[in-house]
Amino acid sequence: MVKTLTKHGNSYALVIDRPILELLRATPETPFEIITDGQCLILRPVRDPKDEERFKQALEDVHKRFGRAMKRLAK
Repeated sequence: MVKTLTKHGNSYALVIDRPILELLRATPETPFEIITDGQCLILRPVRDPKDEERFKQALEDVHKRFGRAMKRLAK
């Protein structure tokens, strides 16, 4: 996906499409960490460690309950 910057006051903004925000589990209120090496820009949502642990636990629970069914469906 190629995006261009949009003028926003005296600055420029990069608009992130809703499907990407959903994939990242981010909302407009989610803070992002910005990292660059001078050539690339990386945006990473800042997560509350408690939320991340709850998400991992929920994912593990789903895997335990439905893992075999998911494997059969994949075939």
